[in-house]
Formats: sequence, structure tokens, C-alpha cells
Amino acid sequence: MKVTINDVAKYAGVSIKTVSRVTNKEPSVRQATIDKVNQAITALNYQPNVAARNLAGTKSYVIAFVYDNPNAYYVIDMQNGILSACKQRGYELLIHPCDATSENICQELTDMVRHARLSGLVLTPPLSEDPKVLAALDNINANYVRIIAGEAADQYGGLTVLVNDRQGAVSITQHLIDLGHKQIAFLSGDQQHESTKERLAGFKQAMHNNQLPVNETYIINGQYSFEFGVDGAKTLLSNSERPTAIVACNDEIAAGALFAARLEGVSIPAELSIVGFEDSPFSRQTWPKLTTVHQPNDKIAQTATELLIAQQNKQEDTPTEHMFMPEPVIRDSSASPLLS
Repeated sequence: MKVTINDVAKYAGVSIKTVSRVTNKEPSVRQATIDKVNQAITALNYQPNVAARNLAGTKSYVIAFVYDNPNAYYVIDMQNGILSACKQRGYELLIHPCDATSENICQELTDMVRHARLSGLVLTPPLSEDPKVLAALDNINANYVRIIAGEAADQYGGLTVLVNDRQGAVSITQHLIDLGHKQIAFLSGDQQHESTKERLAGFKQAMHNNQLPVNETYIINGQYSFEFGVDGAKTLLSNSERPTAIVACNDEIAAGALFAARLEGVSIPAELSIVGFEDSPFSRQTWPKLTTVHQPNDKIAQTATELLIAQQNKQEDTPTEHMFMPEPVIRDSSASPLLS
């Protein structure tokens, strides 16, 4: 026979409402009461019915992860981080991939919020940086948290998790400069992502900080893909004056650049250093392994979800923003340049 909330309340010697407050992770419940109810839940192997909770009250227990990103590793890390926070707090996860460039994206998201009775949304770039999307969600009073690239919160405010891509790019470029590189190229990602602009700005900042010229012919715009890394590196290697190092906007691009260099017979890192960004599995699956910038996407997503749920539960002193600082991870794809 299925265990009900009534059984848990009776076993713990508390009211049904108290059991509900504990399972919903509501604030202001005494720790002794929480322990008593959790002991009853464990003893009876009680499984709260999230769908029933959503139907029974005005509060929803469903968080949506909304994204437009072709990188499967990024999506999986984000999904795992959000799911971890949801499981700890009794929420369900709805995964919603979409096309951020669609003319109907605003209508698509507002319809989803209404039909799924969402508690809130975790928005990732470029959706989290799109003024039209934010305005549409604000118009229906939707709850959301934004994951964005930047050193400070932008004019749109609200719950925000910042990733300081600029400083991460400064650090990884400085690593190459400290090794002795002066002719450094940059393979860029999609321009619709603020992270692309921030990483390029960080690259240029590091060059300027060290009084090194930025060669615009060494900066190639493209997409966050392995194929672009291959094509971009081939273009750079066809230059009469080749760069001695390449900063790639993410690990997928860097892996493609490394592949192209090997096809051209260029030794990595003896003749060319290549570094990436994000510390995705791509960085550890290449040979040699990529020097990169660690960006803990799972932790970023978990933190964003925790902020969103805390705000929903009206927890006091809930911060409105959190900053992550990516850090370099030095591996085998970077070394001092050969002396000419």
C-alpha cells in the first residue's frame, strides 16, 4: 500500500501542513522538527508526489532549463548542476532547448511558462542576454535567473550569476606571454554570445598590459565548433608570418586548431602553443592535452538554481548575484616558443 503524507504526519507526530513545509524546504521550520519528519520519511520510504503538489496549490515545483547551445558537454554540465539543486529541494526539472534566433522565441517561452506552471527558469546565453526575451518574461511576471558573461551586473538586474570571462582570458593570455610569446592569435566564437566579446576583450587587455601589439589579421571570427577551429588554424598557418601561439575562444575550437596543426605537420607545443577555454572534456581528449581555463559549468548552474529557489521560498538575505572567476589549467599544449 502506498505511503501517504498522512502516514508520515502520524508517524512523526506532527500536522500534515508541517510535513508539507519540510518536504517543500520552506524556511522557519525548527531543525528538530525537520529531523523528526525526515526520519519518518526515511522509515516509511515516503516519496512526495511533485505533480500532486503542483496541482494542489498555487506554488509550482518545476524549474525549466532554457538553452540554445550546440555544445553537448556544456548542456550536460548545466543540466547536472540544475538537477542537483532541484533534487535537494524537491523540485522537478524541465529541459527546453530552443532557437534563440527564432522570430517566435518570446512567444514560445511565455507560452511554456503558462502551460507548464513553472516556478522559474534558468536562462543561459544568448537568451539570458537578450533584452526582448527578458522584457517578454517580465511582462508575465515570470521568475528567472540569468547566467551571463561579465565583470559586473548589467542594466537588466534581477537574479544574476556572472562568469568573469574577461579575466579568464587575461589570465590565459598572460600565461602565454610569460612563456615568451609575442605573436599571439585569437580564434573567436559566435558574436551573439557576450562571452565571445568578453574573452576577446580579455585577450586584448593582456596584450596591451604587456605593451604588445594586437595584430588584427591574427583575430578570426567564427563559431564555437571544432570545424571552425580547423579552418581558423589553417588560415593562420597560411600566413607568411605565423603566430607562435593561439588563444581559442573555447576548447572545441582549440581541439580543431590542434587537429589542423597536426595535419600541417606543425609540432604542438614546440612550434605552436594552443590554449582553450572552459576545461571541457575536449581539453582532456586531445593529444597533447589542452592548456585551458577552468569554468565550472555544473557549479555555476547549481548556484543559479539555488538562488532562484531561495527567492521563491522568500528566504531572507538571499543574494541577487554571484560571481565565478575562471582559472587557468596548465597542461601540455603550451610551452615557450622556439628561439629564432
